[in-house]
Amino acid sequence: MILVGCLCGYIFVLESFLWMRESTMRVFSVSGTDEAESTREMAFNQGFYNLFIGLMALGGSIAYLSGRFTVGMTLMLAAAASMSAAAIVLFVSSPDKRGAAVKQLVLPLVGGVLLLLSIL
Repeated sequence: MILVGCLCGYIFVLESFLWMRESTMRVFSVSGTDEAESTREMAFNQGFYNLFIGLMALGGSIAYLSGRFTVGMTLMLAAAASMSAAAIVLFVSSPDKRGAAVKQLVLPLVGGVLLLLSIL
């Protein structure tokens, strides 16, 4: 789940601070500066959602590794479920962004499944 938190942090930086860069526009399939400008405020806000989910994953990891197993597991599973659900919504609602949705889904889904398997 540490990787999930780091991925969310990376997305936070892209969406909240580097949105207008050409390389970021390519990552998010933004067609050009006009579209980037018109979605800039939305991306900034969405970046903070990613930050908070990432902090949940990292905080859960730290709590778990510090011996607070229930708190850590709860936070990590909540972060994994939130990211996985968001990826599924993107996959279903935006056919042109299915590749990005799958990339967004892999780490939290694998992490969440492994966490669940670890408590069985």
